[in-house]
Amino acid sequence: MDYTIIEKYINRLITDTTPEAPVWNIENLQHGKKVGWNYIDGCMMTSLYAIYKQTGDKKYLDFIDNFVDYYVFDDGSIRGYDLSTYNVDNLNEGRVLFDLYRETGKEKYKKAIELLHKQIIAQPRTGTGNFWHKKIYPNQVWLDGLYMAQVFYTRYETEFNKSVNYADIVSQFKNVYQNMYDKEKKLYYHGWDYSKKAFWADKQTGLSKSFWLRAIGWYTVGLVDAIAYFDNAAPDLKAQLITIFRKTVAGLECYIDPETHMFWQVVDQIGREGNYPETSGSAMIAYAMMKGARLGYVEKRFAKVGEEVFEGICKKYLTETDGKLNLGGICLMAGLGPEDNPRRNGTYEYYISEPVVENDAKGTGPFVMAYTEIKRLKK
Repeated sequence: MDYTIIEKYINRLITDTTPEAPVWNIENLQHGKKVGWNYIDGCMMTSLYAIYKQTGDKKYLDFIDNFVDYYVFDDGSIRGYDLSTYNVDNLNEGRVLFDLYRETGKEKYKKAIELLHKQIIAQPRTGTGNFWHKKIYPNQVWLDGLYMAQVFYTRYETEFNKSVNYADIVSQFKNVYQNMYDKEKKLYYHGWDYSKKAFWADKQTGLSKSFWLRAIGWYTVGLVDAIAYFDNAAPDLKAQLITIFRKTVAGLECYIDPETHMFWQVVDQIGREGNYPETSGSAMIAYAMMKGARLGYVEKRFAKVGEEVFEGICKKYLTETDGKLNLGGICLMAGLGPEDNPRRNGTYEYYISEPVVENDAKGTGPFVMAYTEIKRLKK
């Protein structure tokens, strides 16, 4: 296909966006939320920086700097960020601060990194040493959180802390593999309650009920991105993460739909009534496969496998309406609980009930990241 149309799509998104009203944050738009620091914008900032590095087009860097500058004040405080919530989602956008600090030299970005790192230090943990997903979810580990927190944590260790806490990072990934991975299905459950008290948790294992695609995608991307930020200080620890990544990718390959070449919303239920090929998780896994193959973490053939998944997304969900490209098939949101929201119970019926939208950054960001790997392949 003609991939140049994707850059036209990206340019439309940034042209139509201001820091006060990002067009890709569909949750905010639909629910009238006040703008503030959030992981959804973080997905787009990370992907746009990757496009900047690929193309060298400074308009992308200028856009990111202008966007993030609005949220970060001169003293390093961050618009809408509340450390006391101990929400690991809020660490995700911190990834781009490292890049902006290096590119612009603005001290406020370094100060904001240090503010977010205070959360890493104080984040509540389970008995295994894993970060709670949020303060309102005590003792709960969600796959999403490994992407949100551990990549930022790894960058901080590599760039500012002489890599002294690599073992902690590896331990948190290993605990997820040991406790949340179904070795028969070769898939990860979305959530794990260490205390086994949550209404959605199995009383014996503490696990949630289903295999939600985007959560698995977050975890897989979290692995490959964290590995890539490891320096050479601890090769044995890095090798442990690579082993987990290889097993994760090999298991996922079994669930590619031969018709669409995508993954489905509930991964192991291809073709079941109500289920559907889903864009965000498919794009995440495509990106992780291609990047992992490029860096030698998995077999080179996974570059082609990831490319086929990406092409499947384009064929099914990249459409044009009134001259504008749109990316569909994106699950808007999903989660587990809290207690006053029993609908979010982790069942198959729950995951297929959540809205499906176009152009939300939880899908668009990973799609752009996968596109940057396509550009590398085509070179």
